[in-house]
Amino acid sequence: MAFDYKKEYKEFYMPKNQPAIVTVPPMNFIAVRGKGDPNQAEGNYRQAIGLLYGIAFTVKMSKMGDHRIDGYFDYVVPPLEGFWWQDGVMGMDYAHKEQFNWISVIRLPDFVKKADFDWAVEAAALKKKMDYSTVEFWTYDEGLCVQCMHLGAYDDEPETVDLMHRFMEEQGYTLDISEQRMHHEIYLSDARKTAPEKLKTVVRHPIREK
Repeated sequence: MAFDYKKEYKEFYMPKNQPAIVTVPPMNFIAVRGKGDPNQAEGNYRQAIGLLYGIAFTVKMSKMGDHRIDGYFDYVVPPLEGFWWQDGVMGMDYAHKEQFNWISVIRLPDFVKKADFDWAVEAAALKKKMDYSTVEFWTYDEGLCVQCMHLGAYDDEPETVDLMHRFMEEQGYTLDISEQRMHHEIYLSDARKTAPEKLKTVVRHPIREK
């Protein structure tokens, strides 16, 4: 059976819909950076997602080709994630999505090294006749965070965020969002096929002790 990160690391991917404190270890990602409203039909965000999955499935299906990745095991491609911020804004202003900055990512298995990633970028570009030059191998050490499962539409996330922030303060922590530590979302539902009120999204914010 293929290794499923969501099932094997439930503390990171399947939290309860009540806030909790978690320490997230360093992880490697396929990443694309951009700006603008993610809902734009032909916007940069939609294009970025296509690039991410192009690399993710090239790595996953490498077992079928000539390129052998040392330590490879079969796995389920992890969910899409996003790191979000707005210049000069602490938190997120959902009324001005055109001002969003984002890093859209998909986790890489630990056996994928930079050389394997470079191979995947080259292989995907040759096969799909597309430019993958904006895709990067990105390591992020998220550290201490408060997180919660958000159930419902993305625009309703402020309610969950408020709940998280009240919880962290009660536990003796304060928000630690900065240029290096960002609002983080993990998308467990396919928004194209799921009603807004049924969407499941992990919302995570960096914190530190007061």
